[in-house]
Amino acid sequence: MPRCTRKGCGQEYDPDDNQADSCSHHSGAPVFHEGLKSWSCCSDVNKPVLDFDEFMKIPGCTSGPHTHEAPQTLPPEPKSTPNVELTMIESSEGKEVYSSKVAKAAIPSSSAIVASPAEKPPVVEDEDELSVAVAPGTICRRKGCGVVFVGDDVNRLGDGDGTICTYHPAPPIFREGSKGYLCCKRRVLEFDEFLKIQGCKQGRHVFAPKIAEPLAEQFTDCRVDHYQTPREVHVSVFAKQADKERSTVKIEEAQVHFDLYLPSSKRFQRTISLFGPVEPEASSYKFFGTKVEVVLKKSDTRSWTLLEKTTHDLGNISLTFGVGGRTGTIGGKEIVLDESNRGRDR
Repeated sequence: MPRCTRKGCGQEYDPDDNQADSCSHHSGAPVFHEGLKSWSCCSDVNKPVLDFDEFMKIPGCTSGPHTHEAPQTLPPEPKSTPNVELTMIESSEGKEVYSSKVAKAAIPSSSAIVASPAEKPPVVEDEDELSVAVAPGTICRRKGCGVVFVGDDVNRLGDGDGTICTYHPAPPIFREGSKGYLCCKRRVLEFDEFLKIQGCKQGRHVFAPKIAEPLAEQFTDCRVDHYQTPREVHVSVFAKQADKERSTVKIEEAQVHFDLYLPSSKRFQRTISLFGPVEPEASSYKFFGTKVEVVLKKSDTRSWTLLEKTTHDLGNISLTFGVGGRTGTIGGKEIVLDESNRGRDR
């Protein structure tokens, strides 16, 4: 049976039973930006994800009949004209002759073209759990394979042709418009061509991956940064891919408690005793792909010299807001003094 070539579908179908709403696909193009992956046609409904496998599972937003025709590709954008410098030379006859040459800045040096090869991270491959029953029609979990399960005798047992899996052991990579896999050198520009890149390794299919034993939990440290305005303090905890379902952020009047669950069984725990009081009900926090952002509503308009309360003597410091951000503040338009420093300004 033919396989549907619409984006987000890829299912085999019967041409004699191809209804007007048999195919659920994406009418737009894939969008890859700063590690996030989404579809341009439904990014407001299906939020961007980080993992490529989760991206491939985003349900289609458009219905229609299946098709096996090659998808149409847009023509490449015209290349921009390189920087050109005009040079005037006066001939022996007194005429001005102009010549053009490409600016040196537009020509990359040989050292910039040849990049040092990056070390490939170790890849932990899944194994098939043969004791688990697999339903017919299940697709192999390995990247780049796409074989549909027929039966154990065909795809799991023995050494027949149906048991051979040709796949990519490493994750995909999307960089500056090019698409490929870390395990092989081929790179393409079109997403449809990326899906057709043939696997570079052979092994056994994985229809029911073994469940790995959980790793021992490890406590780690994350970088914490902040800036402030006259009424708020913005705190950033750079905890990449924190699990927002399990993680907690508790804001109190004088403290903030972080308990963040990170990938690879890592965990970040920290309690910050704040420099000044805040209003917990008016404060908030939000999880992002690379960090956790906390917005603390100050109880007063004093400038915080530090984020955390300290027992050390800070000396004769006037707590003011500056527009230069020298004390961790930004956006200050006027000087705001506390009660103890108002008399000095007179």
